[in-house]
Amino acid sequence: MRFGSTLRKSIYPPWKEHYVDYDKLKKLLKETDIDYADDTWTDEDESAFVDEIMNVQLEKVHKFQMEMSQKLRDRTTACEKKLEPLAVGIKEEQLEDTEEAAAKDKAPKKPEPSGEERERLLKETHKELDSITKEVNELEKYSRINYTAFFKAVKKHDRKRGDAYKLRPFLETRLTKHPLNTEDYSPLIYRLSATYSFVRQSLDGKAQEALSFGESLSGGENFSSYKFWVHPENLLEVKTVILRRLPVLVYNPQTSKVAEGSQRDPTITSIYFDNPDFTLYSNKVNHEPNAASLRLRWYGQLADKPDIMLEKKIMKEGDASEEERFPVKDKYIQPFIEGNYKMEKAIEKLERRSGEDSHDVAMFRKAVDDIQGFIEEYELQPVLRANYTRTAFQFPGDDRIRISLDTNLALIREDAIDVDRPCRDPDDWHRRDIDGGQMEYPFKAIRKGEIKKFPFALLEIKVKGMKKYEWIEDLINSHLVKEAPRFSKFVHGVAALFEDYVNTMPFWISDVDTDIRREPQEAFEEEQEKKVKAAEDDFAVGSLFGAKASPSYRKSISSPVGSPAPKSAPKGSAPTRGTPARSSPLVEEGAMVGENGKTGTNEEVDSDEEGAQATVWEDTSFSKSTGLRSLFPGFSTSKYARAREQKKIQLPPGVRDPGVWIKDQGPVRVEAKVWLANQRTFVKWQHVSVLLASLSLGLYNAAGEANSVARGLAVVYTLVAAFTFIWGWAMFWHRTNLIRQRSGKDFDNVIGPLVVCAGLFVALILNFGFKVSTRAAW
Repeated sequence: MRFGSTLRKSIYPPWKEHYVDYDKLKKLLKETDIDYADDTWTDEDESAFVDEIMNVQLEKVHKFQMEMSQKLRDRTTACEKKLEPLAVGIKEEQLEDTEEAAAKDKAPKKPEPSGEERERLLKETHKELDSITKEVNELEKYSRINYTAFFKAVKKHDRKRGDAYKLRPFLETRLTKHPLNTEDYSPLIYRLSATYSFVRQSLDGKAQEALSFGESLSGGENFSSYKFWVHPENLLEVKTVILRRLPVLVYNPQTSKVAEGSQRDPTITSIYFDNPDFTLYSNKVNHEPNAASLRLRWYGQLADKPDIMLEKKIMKEGDASEEERFPVKDKYIQPFIEGNYKMEKAIEKLERRSGEDSHDVAMFRKAVDDIQGFIEEYELQPVLRANYTRTAFQFPGDDRIRISLDTNLALIREDAIDVDRPCRDPDDWHRRDIDGGQMEYPFKAIRKGEIKKFPFALLEIKVKGMKKYEWIEDLINSHLVKEAPRFSKFVHGVAALFEDYVNTMPFWISDVDTDIRREPQEAFEEEQEKKVKAAEDDFAVGSLFGAKASPSYRKSISSPVGSPAPKSAPKGSAPTRGTPARSSPLVEEGAMVGENGKTGTNEEVDSDEEGAQATVWEDTSFSKSTGLRSLFPGFSTSKYARAREQKKIQLPPGVRDPGVWIKDQGPVRVEAKVWLANQRTFVKWQHVSVLLASLSLGLYNAAGEANSVARGLAVVYTLVAAFTFIWGWAMFWHRTNLIRQRSGKDFDNVIGPLVVCAGLFVALILNFGFKVSTRAAW
């Protein structure tokens, strides 16, 4: 289908005037459906086309996108404010010791709406949320189709009228100033989701429950996935950062032999399927429900007879996925694709091993039927090969942190779409010239136009569970990497090599030819802006559900010193976490296949799907100090407190102290050394008290009745000893309570030591003075 027709069908009628005028651009290029009406091309024509596409059309589309994005946010905020009289709200104790709490106490409380008014308000808000949600979806489609239109128009120019100069680099430069692809709608989507949930629960008469986007609803322990591009100049530094914490995972395809640490990183080959209309590609780029992909994957050279996995993956809502896969020998792949072979031999072997009625046999049959039916339904054929070298980092047997670094990525056409010049024999499932000749990167023998080399390395980090690792947060927020949350080798390969066949482009396509390196300060400032925006969005969600809602907002404010809260917040919103793919327990011909798809091999699974992206938000909160710190705010009673004072950071707009800390919600777990340290301090105080009491008692007994000075000093020492005993006992229990409460207050206090020292100093001075005066009298 021509792109002009695709654009006309994609137009959202209320916004018709705001789309790029593609017909006008074609007219300026002097192009008709048959041929060029006028083959002359002057400087005036060039200037008119460039001005129209770069200034008029791009400005129009960018301005409308920004305006609509802001309007949708404003409308969402209006819905949240409309629901405020019905909302649970932030608990009163959260606002204690704040100016806002005092102002709230003085302000008159709004009356609760009646039952009819409440229901009317909820229904109106629900209708408005439906409208906002629809337009958010349409705006994302609007941005994508216009983004593609500019590239299509520029490509027409460069191919037909680009004798003087090419416009594509100019377009990419203009898109950096007027971006159509940087808008992340995830924060708005999660705010809408929270508001929807509140409205539904209120209409159903249920109590509002706290929302937690960071927890899985499907059970089990999640993997948080992060994807990045790494510039070649930063590649070594990224590797060294990882190697300080994780070893390289050595992969040995020969399971009977011991892997050698000096062996090369394995090369991975994936062959992706699609049809001449690129249906799977379009569904994936447009994020259609249940978008599926199909590929063959193996390690090393095909001549070495590696295990080949046939994998089908279906993306579900919330970045969850379902996966079916099984191993297949190369000689059976083409008959399987044609529908002439249904893995009968593998099924027979599995039946002999597990029994005809076993669950494994049923799952295997289902996977074979589903994948073969999928190929037949969409008329799929191999279209793209991705070849790359993978370095995996992981502790053997410990999958809490898994990191893969893919380099030397080459994307190669594997299709037979062009009948006159097929890249692959239509009667074969792979290119014999590559696999038969055992070609390796950089594939110099491949013809120009059939290969695209990706200029960056691909970094993927998978973290199991909710635990955060400081070094990982530092890496993903650093200038060394560029985030690429939805990058897919399949999507990029099709967009780069089959541009004439597809009418939708991924947003990252223009970033590939730009310099992704950044200055450290620039990366830091960008991260701070994201944190502020994330906190504002999370607070809006939390205000509806009360203190227990929006945990990502509460975690964005770290706990007082001594009990840090987990650092977790989404990129501009609540976190999006992908659940692990559910794989069928399928078998190889002659051997059981584990979860990773291989037998006895510690292999890193290659997902190549959209991964969830998280952004870390961290801030600092301060508690009150004891002792002279409370009397003299500018005076710090410890180096620790002075350091905290120097690092003080103002909270972002709309963010207030949560009052109830996450650390106070679980059982008290304190290490024994903390209790023992408090007891040792108490024993030291009592030791000083006993010494002073012994000194005063000895002085009193030795003074005699005639020496009133010595007796007076003995009484002073006794009082100091009593104060020391009482102070030590009081501070022991005070610190014990602080430990039990997990308080962030300072444990140090200089008042007691100052009083004891001052008392002893005064007593010694008086003693010296009395002795001097006594000798002078003699």
